[in-house]
Amino acid sequence: MALMILPIFGAVSVFEALLALVVLCLVYLALKRYSTKIPEGLRRLPGPRALPVIGNMLELGRKPYLSLTEMSKRYGEVFQVQLGSRPVVVLSGYETVKQALTKQGDDFSGRPDLYSFSFINDGKSLAFSTDKAGIWRTRRKLAYSALRSFSNLEGTTSEYSCVLEEHICKESGYLIKELNNVMKTEGKFDPFRYIVVSVANVICGMCFGRRYDHHDQELLGLINLSEDFVKVTGSGNPADFIPALQYLPDKAMKKFVDINSRFCNFVQKIVSEHYITFDKDNIRDITDSLIDHCEDRKLDENSNVQISDEKIVGIVNDLFGAGFDTISTGLSWAVMYLVAYPEIEERLFTEIKEKIGLDRTPTLSDRNNLPLLEAFILELFRHSSYLPFTIPHCATKDTSLNGYFIPKDTCVFINQWQINHDPELWEDPSSFIPDRFLSDDGTEVNKLDGEKVVIFGLGRRRCIGEVIARNEVFLFLAIIIQKLHFYQLPGEPLDLTPEYGLTMKHKRCHLGVKLRDENAQ
Repeated sequence: MALMILPIFGAVSVFEALLALVVLCLVYLALKRYSTKIPEGLRRLPGPRALPVIGNMLELGRKPYLSLTEMSKRYGEVFQVQLGSRPVVVLSGYETVKQALTKQGDDFSGRPDLYSFSFINDGKSLAFSTDKAGIWRTRRKLAYSALRSFSNLEGTTSEYSCVLEEHICKESGYLIKELNNVMKTEGKFDPFRYIVVSVANVICGMCFGRRYDHHDQELLGLINLSEDFVKVTGSGNPADFIPALQYLPDKAMKKFVDINSRFCNFVQKIVSEHYITFDKDNIRDITDSLIDHCEDRKLDENSNVQISDEKIVGIVNDLFGAGFDTISTGLSWAVMYLVAYPEIEERLFTEIKEKIGLDRTPTLSDRNNLPLLEAFILELFRHSSYLPFTIPHCATKDTSLNGYFIPKDTCVFINQWQINHDPELWEDPSSFIPDRFLSDDGTEVNKLDGEKVVIFGLGRRRCIGEVIARNEVFLFLAIIIQKLHFYQLPGEPLDLTPEYGLTMKHKRCHLGVKLRDENAQ
């Protein structure tokens, strides 16, 4: 057996050295776990035993949302796992998560200082930033104000109630034409490929005041970057939890850094162009709106927090990146469900035909008249749970939840998938049943049940684009269901098994689509 010569202890076998290392790690973890003083009246967090060095990483497997859901059945809605050297509290159950993120929102509003977070938008990301509460709240308020004020601006003609509605209606028209053309030339289409371009064009129009052709290489390159970002972040970065790995070469991490750098450069270029052509009396888009808000802050002597020009790039980057991946993933899942459940697609079309008609394009004001479509959207959010976790939270101070002590700076995972599939909350949660959200006569959506579907987070870190995302998903769907019929192609399997990532996609496939024959309708 090979020997390792230690100057003090003499000849020690490799096995003995490794055994000693394992014992030392176990002792260290045990001391760390049990040396934390638990305040009187509170309990220590339950959870599975951890292995040395890696903790419970192996137990999470390739689908951590399922693994952690199973653990919650054994350990309860508040428990702890060890990921490398970092303890992580996992929260499940609607009422528990609501208590943590809304009623005790300040206690859980932080972000953990994960190694990979420092590379997202050069560490200036609004969503991932570990900035102190006062700073990120100011930036969040600024971003929300710019997003809301611009999206609510009047459209260029009286036909549209707002700029957002105008962008969606126009892009829906382009999408329908593109799908019609691709079916004529190829006889099939990839739902994600075409939907993501249309959604990206909406956010491009909102953020940058421009749109791209469906085959524009710059836009397609940007979309590919976003897809790569989601894949890399979804697979996790071990260096976030085992600090020693930060100093070792890692192809995935190198790719992650490169993706973020290229994304930042793209946005930086556009923001710089906006600064050059900025006109306070002619706000063209969200980037202009952000610049305008920041210029006002610089002139405001009473403003406690100044927003740097670099932060604007970070905010625009966040809005743009999240603005099309989250929405396009949701719409792509919606099309998959329409194909998987053709009887539901026909019911949705009938509702639109009877409530709106076929002579005009649906608008946002039609929302209250289409309860089945609203219920369908809620059920696709719940059933797919394509955002299985929120971005990790962090305890901002020593606190407690459900009687358990949670120390300051503890990383916190929110298992949204568990909430959306909790049999205590939903009857037959594995089945796709939009009617679960409708009143007995089918004329109204049960808003209390709808609020229990968690997809955009809760509380102070809730997604700032949630209202816009919900409006966009609704209007895109209303328009394409009115105009198009989707169907499964022979020999093309329809697989609704999600592929794990930051946002979970369905497996890529090809579908069929055709324009509805207005004469036959």
